[in-house]
Amino acid sequence: MPEFLLSPIFLWLALMVIFIIVEIITVGLTSIWFAGGALVSLISALVGWNVMIQVILFFAVSFVLLFCTRPFALKYVKPHNVKTNYEEMIGKEVRVTERIDNRNGTGTAVCNGQEWTARSAADGHVIEAGTTAQVVEIKGVKLYVKS
Repeated sequence: MPEFLLSPIFLWLALMVIFIIVEIITVGLTSIWFAGGALVSLISALVGWNVMIQVILFFAVSFVLLFCTRPFALKYVKPHNVKTNYEEMIGKEVRVTERIDNRNGTGTAVCNGQEWTARSAADGHVIEAGTTAQVVEIKGVKLYVKS
């Protein structure tokens, strides 16, 4: 085996490339932090520092990047994590289109132009068609509402 393959410089360069490739494949902000640690260790190897210092730098920098910048990156770099429509419906008013009666298993309501199966949040409480109600929670495809 060629001697340059065993050098710390090659090791850190190879690790950095592997972490970057994994990050490109997964696109999940999972390994970019370790690529940063490998970069710092590569620089320390080029300067000629001890291998033990390089390893300590790798773990320290990776840890700092992971725990200090990941929350920022998830919030601002990957902002596509938005609430889904159903989460935004909680607290909104809906128009009851079919009498809501939990005992008979009937009831529909319209919210944002979409018709949903609706149930009363309070058992035994009937809500008549044509009235408005407020969404309290959503379970599956059913709205649970109160008058």
